[in-house]
Amino acid sequence: MPTSVVKGPDGAFYVGQLTGFPFPVGGASVFRVVPGHDPEVFAGGFTNIIDIAFDKRGRLYVLEIATGGLLNTPPDQLPAGRLVRVNRDGSKTTLASEGLNAPGGFVLGHGAAYITNNSILSDAGQVVKVAI
Repeated sequence: MPTSVVKGPDGAFYVGQLTGFPFPVGGASVFRVVPGHDPEVFAGGFTNIIDIAFDKRGRLYVLEIATGGLLNTPPDQLPAGRLVRVNRDGSKTTLASEGLNAPGGFVLGHGAAYITNNSILSDAGQVVKVAI
């Protein structure tokens, strides 16, 4: 299931995938889509992607709502998320994970990512600033 679409620096569309039941760990990808062509995997190995964005240097950022899978979180806990940068060589750098619980989205600006946190709780939402 697609959760986010952004236009990349190359003019193609990039689509983040949440996956579907049973939400396999490592089963989500970001697809590169060029109209009139078959989609191709741009970056894989994610679990539950909730948002994506490119920075001004053309690097992709991926936010996962649950790194261990949506079904693998105990009922009394929030899913652990993470923000990952996909570098131009395809390598990945985790920029934030500790304290990210059910993040819901993010924006990039002023040298930081601003991430909504605790997004599935009605009384505990917050915005977290992460230097990029």
